[in-house]
This record gives sequence, C-alpha cells and structure tokens, in this order.
Amino acid sequence: MLKKYLPIVAAALMLASCKDDVLPKPAAQLRLDYPVAEYAHFENECPFTFDMNAEAVIKGKPGCNFEITYPKMKATIYISYKPVQGNINALLTDAQELTYKHVVKADDISEQPFQNKENGVYGMFYNVNGNAATNGQFYVTDSTKHFIDCSVYFYAKPNFDSVMPAASYVKNDMRRIMESLRWKK
Repeated sequence: MLKKYLPIVAAALMLASCKDDVLPKPAAQLRLDYPVAEYAHFENECPFTFDMNAEAVIKGKPGCNFEITYPKMKATIYISYKPVQGNINALLTDAQELTYKHVVKADDISEQPFQNKENGVYGMFYNVNGNAATNGQFYVTDSTKHFIDCSVYFYAKPNFDSVMPAASYVKNDMRRIMESLRWKK
C-alpha cells in the first residue's frame, strides 16, 4: 500500500521544492538628507545670547534653561544655566561627571577644549561615540559669573549606527551654539 502512494508523495515533494534560489540582498546604507542649517540669533532676558538652527524649536524653562527640539529627528538639546557663586570647581566637576557617566556604554569620549578669549567664553566639547544616551555635550563659562552646560538626547534606542547622521547634524548645531555664545555685559 505504501508503494502505491510513494510516487504521489515524491511528485509533490519535487513540485514543492521547485522555487527560485534565495539570493542575499546587496549591502546598502540608510540615506538621510537633512536641510542645510540656517542659523538665527537667539536673545531674551537671560545673561547670554547664541545662534541656533532656525529649523529647531526652542522652549524656555525657569532659570534661563532651554530645550531646543528637533521634532523630525526626535532629538532635544538641553541647555542649563547656573550663576557662578564661588562654586566654579563644583560646577566643572558636575559637568565632567555628567559626561563620564556615559563611559559604560560609550566606545570613546574625546575632549575638545574651547577658548574665545575676546568674548570671555571658555569650555570643553565632548564627542561621545558609541551606544551612549547622549552623543555630545559641552560646558562653557567665564569662570566668574556664568556657567552653561549642554547635552543632546535622542528619543530612540541608543544605536550609534542608526542615529549617527542625525547626531552629527545636531552636534554641528551644538558647536554653533557654543562658538556663538556671548555673555551680556
């Protein structure tokens, strides 16, 4: 009886196995195009001014703190202002500790000192590479009256390869904020 159905089973198996060969997909990269950044001067009652990306949305918080959001990229730059009141060492330590908390997930953290002697703006820019929660941070101060720290966070799982184009774009904006920052007299 088994011999009777064997040719039917064999024919069914041959018909089911007649499919095209599976070919691997070619390597590709995600293409993300962002508009060329245009910057606008930002100034209000706070003791500092800066340039920011005109495409971003800024929201003021109490105490001269700001959130600059990039809705299309799901990113936010946080700017925190603190007056220096004989506590510059504590402020510097806090800013550096905030950056180095990410060392657990970061592949590399590079420091880039910043000096604008003409305008009395001194600080440090941190590039954070890897799957850390933030990809860039900086602080600036005049060492006597003003201190600002700034960081960017993406509202997505921190996968460096996925957010790298957006992170580079926003880090350029952060550099512009830092380089254009001026203290009001």
